[in-house]
Amino acid sequence: MVTIYDVAKKANVSPMTVSRVINNSPLIKESTRLKVEAVIRELDYVPNKQARSLTSKETRLVSLVIPDISNPFFTNIARGAEDKALQLGYQLILANTDENADKEAQYMNMLMSTGVDGVLLVPAGGQSSVHLRKLIKRRIPFVYVDRTVDSVPADSITGDNVSTTRCLANHLIGLGHSRIAFINGPGTLSNAREREQGFREALQLAGIEPNPHYLIETHFKQDNLQEIIAKLLSLQKGDRPTAILAANNFIGVNTLRALRTLGLRVPEDMAVTCFDDPDIIPDYNPFLTVAKQPAYDMGYLGMQLLIERIQGEAPSATRRIVLPAELIIRSSTARPNG
Repeated sequence: MVTIYDVAKKANVSPMTVSRVINNSPLIKESTRLKVEAVIRELDYVPNKQARSLTSKETRLVSLVIPDISNPFFTNIARGAEDKALQLGYQLILANTDENADKEAQYMNMLMSTGVDGVLLVPAGGQSSVHLRKLIKRRIPFVYVDRTVDSVPADSITGDNVSTTRCLANHLIGLGHSRIAFINGPGTLSNAREREQGFREALQLAGIEPNPHYLIETHFKQDNLQEIIAKLLSLQKGDRPTAILAANNFIGVNTLRALRTLGLRVPEDMAVTCFDDPDIIPDYNPFLTVAKQPAYDMGYLGMQLLIERIQGEAPSATRRIVLPAELIIRSSTARPNG
């Protein structure tokens, strides 16, 4: 493999001079630049990251850290982030944490040792603060997407969790539902806390007292919905919910599967709606009433915020962008039976 030293020897210059040519340094004479560029073409030399960083601290590498690559919501975020990174001359390293804080910490250590210029991340929870402070200490910019960590301020781009959940709940309330179960993610995540806030606000404004049996916290991905729904159905008939609001797309789809297994019809026996759209999951689309977030835009704009930070073009104050979701009414919601 041709190295920077091979180019330097052939052009009769120092490796530092070759690196300066690669990085378009104004300190290089035009005649030297032309000579080095000719040798680079002759030897078919591809500059590596170490060569570029001899005169510049930038590696032109950025990372996107997401919790679940199998979720179409995060896949679309990744697509938007990658498109913007490539457009601005950066390469993207993708890390998938599986909602696991330890795995997230391992990835962060790897990214810091690799020397990425910045990180766009969906944090695994409040415990992410430990390695985020390491990024700050090393002056590596980072931007939150979808979720934030309250104790470590940074630029963020998220969905409007409170208003969107309130809108979904109001849709069900408007159909005549007052016994609405809310199946949410863990309270350690900022978006889950905001979605619960929106749900509670909608009930309060409608004069509906929240039933503690209807407020359920689970994992955003873990498939234990059949057990959860069986427990809801074990309530006295007059106390059973008539509708379920799922706090993300995987919970929504697994709710539909669990209801089918338990022999319940949607929406005749139970209305179902969810936050996010499972737009590439078969069998349940276009059936599910959803609030669809602009996931691609979140990744695209989040990467733009990050690269502005990297290049020193961002204001000193942290920026927060909140994007609205689109309510899409389909056939999984209807008036309560009877």
